[in-house]
Amino acid sequence: MSVHDFTMTAIDGTARSLKDYAGKVLLIVNTASACGLTPQYDGLEALYKAHPDLIVLGFPCNQFAGQEPGTEKEIALFCETQFAITFPLFAKIEVNGPGAHPLYIWLKTETPGAEQGQEIGWNFAKFLIGRDGKPIARYSPRTVPSEIEADITAALAR
Repeated sequence: MSVHDFTMTAIDGTARSLKDYAGKVLLIVNTASACGLTPQYDGLEALYKAHPDLIVLGFPCNQFAGQEPGTEKEIALFCETQFAITFPLFAKIEVNGPGAHPLYIWLKTETPGAEQGQEIGWNFAKFLIGRDGKPIARYSPRTVPSEIEADITAALAR
């Protein structure tokens, strides 16, 4: 199994197979518009623009203190107008608990490291996925995007 086996709902409501990103390095992030970490959108967009073979995928989530209460249309507008986001955004999902999306259940189980299998702690947790669709690393919500650029560069070189 790989990330390419999942089909997600894009922020515009259309189905999007993650197979479309085969051969690219992915950075999967659960996002929120009203969070103290929301300024990380700037760093995520910078990484996306700096590396043509890196695709950032944003998954809005309202599970943490209700910090993503808007509709998909409101979220898309916010991301476009406040942060000039051009990377793909998806419909709101849950990342923890009984309603957790299968993608996130899989990511939490398959990502190597100390947090393997643990619940997502907050908005802006990040998962680095290799070109083969397999998880490479998981990063804390407090890890700013620029701090993982070396890992991204290494994944891109593979």
